[in-house]
Amino acid sequence: MKIGHYETDALMDVAARPPLVFVEGRGSWLVDHAGRRYLDFVQGWAVNSLGHCPPQIAAALAAQAQRLISPSPAFFNDAALALAGRLAALSGLPRVFLASSGAEANEGAIKLARKWGELHRDGAFEIVTFADGFHGRTLATMAASGKAGWDRLFEPKAPGFPKARLNDLDSVRALIGPKTVAVMLEPIQGEAGVVPAGAEFLQALRALCDERGLLLVLDEVQTGVGRTGSLFAFERAGVVPDILTLGKGLGGGVPLAALLAKEQAACFAHGDQGGTYCGNPLTAAVGSAVLDVVAQPRFLAGVVERGAHLQAHLQRLTARHGLAGERGGGLLRALDLGRPVGAAVVDAARDLQPDGLLLNSPRPHLLRVMPRLDVACEEIDRMAAQLDALLARLR
Repeated sequence: MKIGHYETDALMDVAARPPLVFVEGRGSWLVDHAGRRYLDFVQGWAVNSLGHCPPQIAAALAAQAQRLISPSPAFFNDAALALAGRLAALSGLPRVFLASSGAEANEGAIKLARKWGELHRDGAFEIVTFADGFHGRTLATMAASGKAGWDRLFEPKAPGFPKARLNDLDSVRALIGPKTVAVMLEPIQGEAGVVPAGAEFLQALRALCDERGLLLVLDEVQTGVGRTGSLFAFERAGVVPDILTLGKGLGGGVPLAALLAKEQAACFAHGDQGGTYCGNPLTAAVGSAVLDVVAQPRFLAGVVERGAHLQAHLQRLTARHGLAGERGGGLLRALDLGRPVGAAVVDAARDLQPDGLLLNSPRPHLLRVMPRLDVACEEIDRMAAQLDALLARLR
């Protein structure tokens, strides 16, 4: 396919992409090959925590690129040590492995839990995960996920991931046996349509894992680094996991993720875990630049305020258009349209004139909104006005 003067055929066809090529971005706005602007409330699926091309990240990349890019993970580097130290201090989890993607961090968490089971639970390897959960696209993380249809892809599946139901403690208890080593979940299931695990449920899981001698693994690839209004979503529930994964917003748009663990769970031996770009100083420097902004209490309070502003708009849209409701936490929210028109709304929003609007539909009846964490209230107002007019037209 040709879009403008761009040929697209060389890229492997793995997704249905609209016929436009983005060439520039700034803050909440993207610009395509024809010079048309789009208000972006997807932000790379919650990746761009500070929006497109924030000056803090541009400066960190430029400075680090002139100093040290990749000395090999066989050696320490100062940027990786600085980021790991900050993540450990902020999370209360003292051991950190830096990676390149959320899937890589989650794969590492699965390996770490299984190694712990080998050492401390007679070789136990099963990890209870949840229906509709999403943990990545490697073979193990796909098996751990509960995404509809994935049970038939790339067989045979990696074994050891029985599926419980979110917010149903009895369904977890029923799956625990002598081979169980851990329970793994997202505090908010993003791909399922922004479905939160209740605070009481997370607290009960923590107690159950302590009672049965299991590890609690939290996948905060999407919810971590300020997305819900606290630096980590587990803080809002008053629990601390044994293993935590981060990604997406940690790099603010560059490939960066992290696997964190309590001391007693950090049982990798030399050679068990690694990777060419793990602890890469270029991306680690960006992670520290992101934390310089996002980890500030005043900034996080602003996320809470902007999340409430967005929630109020979505509630008004629900009432005005007879929708099924909204849900989420902070600046990760979903609007339930009540009928399977999500893809049509996404397409129509992108085609709005004069400026398009970018939204995401993870389920046929849902819209997911994930703006930058420092989104302006005026931009939220503009998004809501565009969506209001569009819903009125479609109705």
